[in-house]
Amino acid sequence: MIQIDDAGSGSLVGGTCIGVMRVETNEYHYDIIPIEYYTKDNFSNKLYLKKAAEIAIKYLNMMNVGKKEEIYVCRGYMFDCLRDYFKTNGYNYKSTKILNPLQDKIEKTFEDYALSLGLSKRFLSYTKYPFHFHRLLKWVYADYNNRYKLCKTGWKSFIKYGSLEIDESYSELKKNKNLYCLKCGNKIDIGPVKIIKFKSNYLNVIYLHANC
Repeated sequence: MIQIDDAGSGSLVGGTCIGVMRVETNEYHYDIIPIEYYTKDNFSNKLYLKKAAEIAIKYLNMMNVGKKEEIYVCRGYMFDCLRDYFKTNGYNYKSTKILNPLQDKIEKTFEDYALSLGLSKRFLSYTKYPFHFHRLLKWVYADYNNRYKLCKTGWKSFIKYGSLEIDESYSELKKNKNLYCLKCGNKIDIGPVKIIKFKSNYLNVIYLHANC
């Protein structure tokens, strides 16, 4: 039996992971839909759906999946083009909610990918999975010039909140408030701090080391 699923399609930061697994052998393959597929024009043309199908088909062929073998594909919109391919070519597939073993495997894969982009384990734990949009937005604004290019910029929510006015100031942290710098990820001790404020659907306050 084959399982096909995605992870990260709901995360503001990063592309989307597409995974394919043969349950009986735990053979697992994955690839990432590049973030370029989520720029405004590419996203509006839904090129990411074609890329998701391309990735899945590549691994189905690599694994020599026959048309009679059972294929369970995530019922979400991400695989609309893949389902069209299955229908046209007579594959034995079913759209359903994908559970383990693939579910945990692909979520861990996307988490590792997110870490490679610069997100910290502590921050991912804070945002929860799937990653919370406005919490990730704070991470982006903490180092905007470098991080905005990691975002799904074609999303309506990013178009709305992705170029907000920010207010920068400096202050002195006089008590230990268990704060962590959203730029470097390290703990902020008592002393000078940089503060970034911006308003999305509420007021956001970001604390950074003064020299970050």
